[in-house]
Amino acid sequence: SDGSIRLHQMTSEYPLMQWNDSTNGQPVIALQWALTRPAVFFVLDASSNIYIWDLLENDMLPVAKQTIPSENVVTMTLLGEPEKNNGLLGIALAKEFGQIDIQYVKKKWASP
Repeated sequence: SDGSIRLHQMTSEYPLMQWNDSTNGQPVIALQWALTRPAVFFVLDASSNIYIWDLLENDMLPVAKQTIPSENVVTMTLLGEPEKNNGLLGIALAKEFGQIDIQYVKKKWASP
């Protein structure tokens, strides 16, 4: 609820990494690891901002931020085929009034 993100290992109750105020204090609505690139994850906050984290490029801050204009985005999920090396990764965004928007991610954050 405060925008903090914690990375845990299954064998410990303490986080390996913790990023406080990672969304400028906005609650985190959804977080999902990229299906095609293990070091990348995506965060959706309550203000309809999507943050892209690439831990191999920068493990302190997100590498990109995209604001989704108009309607509020209420959830997201990632689309891709991890068994294929085509580097295609999409984000399905569910908006407040029932619209679904699908966007493709740049290959540099999708390629294995």
